[in-house]
Amino acid sequence: TGEQGIHYLGLGLREIDFVEAVSSDSGRAIETMRLILGEHLRRPQIPYHIDKRIREWCFGSLEGAYDAEMWGVIPRVLDFPDYDNMIASHVSFEAVANAIHRADTANWAESFDELTERVKTGFEDIAYRVEKKGGGNALVVSHGLTIAFLLHLINNENNVRMDIDNGSVTRLIYENGEFTIAEVGNTEYIKKGLALSQDLLA
Repeated sequence: TGEQGIHYLGLGLREIDFVEAVSSDSGRAIETMRLILGEHLRRPQIPYHIDKRIREWCFGSLEGAYDAEMWGVIPRVLDFPDYDNMIASHVSFEAVANAIHRADTANWAESFDELTERVKTGFEDIAYRVEKKGGGNALVVSHGLTIAFLLHLINNENNVRMDIDNGSVTRLIYENGEFTIAEVGNTEYIKKGLALSQDLLA
């Protein structure tokens, strides 16, 4: 089902002129990019790079567990009774990152400062590289929590959010060395691709 949605996303994006494509080095991000580019009208002409800096957060010893396990531990570290109370309290990314860091028994998880440096430089370098080549649209495949965290770094009024759907499009504008947020979590491209797919079958 997830792959089918990404096929529709690719169809919905197929006519947009991308000057560069970048994904994280996660296998699922690489596969997502492969599916999107596979539907694009100009796929052979779009240079594709992999950047480990835009990968998902490292949850340390909590990696590989079900989401419910991790989001059951983190609220307790922060003295909340449960996940819903934690989110309703507008907990900060810094608090969550530091809680994961504290709960990690393997000492693999990144601190808030390490996450900030990695994510910020990863996305800024992509934008700067595109700008240096004359500008245009970059297609970037990253991960939900990393995207939400980037939005926080751009506009620190964004608290922890879990509403960025798989395959949704978050669009940023980079100008004069600064990002601005144009839209968050748009799923219209998937709907457009689904409609196009039905037209092609008709």
